[in-house]
Amino acid sequence: MISDPLAPLDLAFWNIESDRHPMHLGALGVFAAHSPTAGAHAADLLAARAAAVPGLRMRIRDVWQPTAPLAFGGAARESAPDFEPLDHVLLHKPTADFHAEAGRLMERPLERGRPPWEAHVLPGEDGTSFAVLFKFHHALADGLRALMLAAAIMDPMDLPEPRPRPAEPPRGLFPDVRKLPGLVRDTLSDVSRALDIGTSVARATLTARSSPALTSAPTGTRRTAGVVIDLDEVHIVRKTVGGTVNDVLIAVVAGALRRWLDERGDGSEGVSPRALIPVSRRRPRTAQPQGNRLSGYLIRLPVDDPDPLGRLRAVRTEMDRNKDAGPNRGAGAVALLADHVPPLGHRLGGPVVGQAARLLFDILVTSVPLPSLGLKLGGCPLAEVYPFAPLARGQALAVAVSTFRGKVHYGLVADAEAVPDLDLLARSLAEEVRVLITACTP
Repeated sequence: MISDPLAPLDLAFWNIESDRHPMHLGALGVFAAHSPTAGAHAADLLAARAAAVPGLRMRIRDVWQPTAPLAFGGAARESAPDFEPLDHVLLHKPTADFHAEAGRLMERPLERGRPPWEAHVLPGEDGTSFAVLFKFHHALADGLRALMLAAAIMDPMDLPEPRPRPAEPPRGLFPDVRKLPGLVRDTLSDVSRALDIGTSVARATLTARSSPALTSAPTGTRRTAGVVIDLDEVHIVRKTVGGTVNDVLIAVVAGALRRWLDERGDGSEGVSPRALIPVSRRRPRTAQPQGNRLSGYLIRLPVDDPDPLGRLRAVRTEMDRNKDAGPNRGAGAVALLADHVPPLGHRLGGPVVGQAARLLFDILVTSVPLPSLGLKLGGCPLAEVYPFAPLARGQALAVAVSTFRGKVHYGLVADAEAVPDLDLLARSLAEEVRVLITACTP
């Protein structure tokens, strides 16, 4: 049986998981139903199509062969010989609240002995809509890969073929002597970059000031919420103030957190939580190996700034500073350190790394790409889609955002006990957009 060893970052995600801190991504897609039985039909289609998608048959197994010392203690993907789609595609009873069900389902870890993904079909009580909650373990897929796997079991549509990567020449047992100076230079550069990242991580940890409202005890409970805003309004703000759409979307999170903290009585004075902004290192439309190719930027969210345009300018300045340094340096590039840890080190150090995440950042704010094409399932169009990020140990809130067909969808995941008022934060996101529009209007 052919197996594919997990890349270092995938292995890190596989090993930092615990029962109360599952490391799966999620996406809640809401579809317009053409009949009361559309949800049940969609579940049948998903199960039938999953059997034909090789990526959905991949399980993850531990590697303990002493004959492979460099991989000892690691893990690998391999095709599951007993793959049963009905173990992964589950039809639920009708519900009036998709997010309430999604929160309950997001807190359950995926079963590690079989391909680590699930699709939960949630029929709506009124029969006019149904939702599908997709869950993919982060070791199996990053946001882009999860999107590709989910799209593979939607209704067929024409998509551009990825450009194949140039084939690498076969490597001999010994490197070409003429290339040794370059290899030495590259190795020294890698060491220097690792030291730079490690120093930045240590500095960020030592100067950390956690935000109590964004931290939690490991209850393992989950709550989700979502909000939709108009992309045209985001562009109005961007064109008025400058920067990127992503700058505006991050500033909206900062303003929403300020309003949320003030309304719940915690106060926003002096609060500037550290946000980790993941950065994909994949090349668009280019075939890549399975697994995660991520770095990140670490910024302070200017929650304590009362001026909405001041918050946006501060976010833009922080993001520009990170972009100038590049995704391979700084504390936000901590994910790259995974490449310098042997497989057994990931296994032994996984719990420690999971604990350390809360020392480095207070909140995750991530963007998940979606195609602008209309997606359908059983002829039912996808109307809304809310991405969900994993919730790190000791943290109470994670924010994911996607743009889809002229709308921006924020997906929120929170510890249910630490953030019982997640809907208030969702409303604050929509209110912050209106505040920014007003501030940009002469």
